Amino acid sequence: FQIYCDFSGYSDMAIGAARTMGFHLMKNFNAPYFSRSVSEFWKRWHISLSTWFKDYLYITLGGNRVAIPRMYLNLFIVFLVSGLWHGANWTYIIWGALHGTFLVVALMSKNLRKKINHVTGLGRFEFLSIVSTFALVSLAWVFFRADTVKGAVYIITHIFSGMPSVISDVLNHRQVFQYLGATLFDLKLSFVLIPLLLLLEWMQIRFHLSRRVVSLPLPLRW
Repeated sequence: FQIYCDFSGYSDMAIGAARTMGFHLMKNFNAPYFSRSVSEFWKRWHISLSTWFKDYLYITLGGNRVAIPRMYLNLFIVFLVSGLWHGANWTYIIWGALHGTFLVVALMSKNLRKKINHVTGLGRFEFLSIVSTFALVSLAWVFFRADTVKGAVYIITHIFSGMPSVISDVLNHRQVFQYLGATLFDLKLSFVLIPLLLLLEWMQIRFHLSRRVVSLPLPLRW
């Protein structure tokens, strides 16, 4: 969420500052953490960059007008380059490779997943798709944020370390905040503001808040 608020926040400030001067810039983030697939995530995340890579790299490589194996390769190359665009570090390249892998595997398993969803009825639970997509994206974010590949691997392989002790402390009514790398105030603030952010984004999608605000009388708009 910190990564999202950082990227989306400065995009929104630029869009808002431009609008006060009469310029309407494209929407750059569209509630990406409500995505039901990694493919949908990339239609909602950093839209200007994703569009640029699609128009100038993916289509130039042949896009989906080529044989299926080549299309998969094109997709993977785009995300490798996207990783490199963020920085000349193996962590960014692996982050891009992970997203490329997620998308290729999703395309390859599309029919199989349809059959499984039809048999089990899991396709009806949209929330499960949102949570699983968020988990995959968050896993890749570990490499994006880590200083080294070794550091990222350590985080992933130790992510549940110490959980028995944490659970024991919770059950025995002992504080566990010292494990989280944040102060109690920061933790409380996050627990309030992150759900508030998600609620606001859900309302923006459902009720088109900006249009409603524009239609209000001037004193209420202010």
